Amino acid sequence: MMNITPVVKQLLIINIIFFIGTQIVGDYAEYLFALFYPENDHFQFWQPITHMFMHGNIMHIFFNMFALFSFGSALEHFWGGKKFFFFYVSCGLGAALLQIGVNYLELQNTLEAARGLNLSDSVLHQILNATTRDSTHYRPDLFQNEVVQILNNVGKTNLLNTENFESLYNSAVSVQTPMVGASGAIYGLLVAFAFMFPNAELMMFFIPIPIKAKYFVPGLLAVDLFLGTSGKSLFGDGPGGVAHFAHIGGAIIGFLMMWYWKKNQFHNNRWS
Repeated sequence: MMNITPVVKQLLIINIIFFIGTQIVGDYAEYLFALFYPENDHFQFWQPITHMFMHGNIMHIFFNMFALFSFGSALEHFWGGKKFFFFYVSCGLGAALLQIGVNYLELQNTLEAARGLNLSDSVLHQILNATTRDSTHYRPDLFQNEVVQILNNVGKTNLLNTENFESLYNSAVSVQTPMVGASGAIYGLLVAFAFMFPNAELMMFFIPIPIKAKYFVPGLLAVDLFLGTSGKSLFGDGPGGVAHFAHIGGAIIGFLMMWYWKKNQFHNNRWS
């Protein structure tokens, strides 16, 4: 069994510190470090980086950190710390960018039913940031109260109906749902591992059958792509539970970097 490498060790420590800190501080840490859609009032320019160190629950961080240790240590051993860290962060950023892009397209589609309201950008921004939930439950009634007041201020309350209300509410929930986790960066590591060790046999926890990396990783990505485009969930959490396109984004960046490095024989050079 390969020993843990220095950068992987530091990443593990940082993730654990963030997780424990989030449990202590609560929502404030999420508002500050999770990745919000740019239209959200809580969005900050550093969140595409910091969201990689945030996790929703103990199982989320466990699986991501187990994968980071399992695949990251092998890659850092061959690449060196600087190259490994650059690759890891690049894949995490790619994950964030693709997920934001997909969220933008989905948001435009969700808002289609509300186009007839002819809202200005500033009014729409207020609505998308109106209260959608309390501390534990989604609350369409709270959202409706605020939206009615906002529309009343611009003389459009009479245009609100069930269809465009649902459009606005679903859009606001989407804008206010943050993305957290190292999964995008981890998927980049999976792709790199499959590039370097295609015949290594891997197993999933709930499918104890060894599968070669060159088949395992593409298969995993195919499942993510299907779930992301169909809006389904492998575990019944609903379409909003997993940022499947963040996984795909991290994998794409990982593939492009590995392809470029292999083409230029860069993978033979250590940065440290």
